[in-house]
Amino acid sequence: MAPTQRLVVRKLLTLPAPILRLMAGGGVVYQGGRTLDPRIQFLAAQARRQPRLETLPVAEARAASDAGLAAVAGDPEPGVTWEDFAIEGPRGPIPIRAYRPPSQDLGAPMMVYAHMGGGVIGALATSHVFCTILAACARCPVLSVDYRLAPEHRFPAGLEDVLAAYRFGRDSAERFGAAAGKAAIGGDSMGGGFAAAVCQQLRRAGEPQPELQLLIYPWVDLGCESASMTIYGESYPLTRPLLKWFAGQYLGPQDDPADPRVSPLESDDLAGLAPAVVVTAGFDPLVDQGQAYARKLKAAGGHVIYRCYDSLSHAITALTGAVPCADVACREIAGLVREGFEGRIA
Repeated sequence: MAPTQRLVVRKLLTLPAPILRLMAGGGVVYQGGRTLDPRIQFLAAQARRQPRLETLPVAEARAASDAGLAAVAGDPEPGVTWEDFAIEGPRGPIPIRAYRPPSQDLGAPMMVYAHMGGGVIGALATSHVFCTILAACARCPVLSVDYRLAPEHRFPAGLEDVLAAYRFGRDSAERFGAAAGKAAIGGDSMGGGFAAAVCQQLRRAGEPQPELQLLIYPWVDLGCESASMTIYGESYPLTRPLLKWFAGQYLGPQDDPADPRVSPLESDDLAGLAPAVVVTAGFDPLVDQGQAYARKLKAAGGHVIYRCYDSLSHAITALTGAVPCADVACREIAGLVREGFEGRIA
């Protein structure tokens, strides 16, 4: 997106809330006991003028998503540096972006992070700004993973890449100034589902758990039919039809949506997993399953912080340049990660 277009979007979103709601074609949006942020309401109205992603060919959906997110992206956090390289994965090189904060805590673990996108769209740019916030506020290095996407690479390709990247981050932590052999795992949406699945995979393999799992509006049950799938099934930017399209691209005909590697919420045993920061957004079809996973971790004896941002929507990690409350939320999330690193998760 041209810089001038981005500036126009930002300028529009500084208008007072009543004007934004009027421009969005209505009054206050109140659903399921929650009131939608007026800036997200305005963005949703603009998005309705565009073709729905699930109606487009995959390549066009990726391009449309990239363009849309570029219009609302924030600026990278000052002082954070990054470098791109590749590591060897199970089926070839995995592109990685490594972030270093200006004031790094040398005792903090490496954070390995997987972006959102339903396993079908998204790239390193999708989580770029959030990763700089995470690095700066949690004072840790961050490795962002450009995992393989469906339908070119269906399940379990993306999960395999994230697991390989986690192991690399853990085993190479000292290279990035982190504590030796210590790493955390995190992600949003499908990336959050991958992070949850990685913890379960490590337990099955008899490997130590991550220092922390950060699950932001995680997609942890691909077959979920909870109430929020209906109440918020037409929310911006994630809808129930789009989730169905993602699942159809990601899973092959032989794959079982109830497989815990696909849907970590379906696991019968969540005991012994890493301490968790679980974050959901109110106007999101995934809000129920994120909350359910947090409760299930807690019931299994896990240490969990759960936070729901009621007025916000899915993809807040990518909205920091357009929605001030999203920017605040992202900084709070990074602060919760910092608390987790300090052992302050009950």
